[in-house]
Amino acid sequence: MGGDALTPALRSQRARFAANIRWSQEDPAGTGIRAQAGLRAKFDREVREHEPGLSDAEYARRAECAYRAYMQRLAYRSAMVRRAKAGK
Repeated sequence: MGGDALTPALRSQRARFAANIRWSQEDPAGTGIRAQAGLRAKFDREVREHEPGLSDAEYARRAECAYRAYMQRLAYRSAMVRRAKAGK
């Protein structure tokens, strides 16, 4: 099966299949920890690039706020999708 010939539904099914194989072979806890650390590092880097010269404590505060805003935005979008699906 070529990647271009797959419908979105088939790509999603293939991705779920691959994910289940991966999680059957390893503990997802370490991957989750690395993912969270990478995401937090991304926000720290973005805050430092946006406004250089602040204290480390201020960078940490701003990065934490950026992280929380990102997660709240994800939750909001998820709720909107669930709401739209419920209304069908």
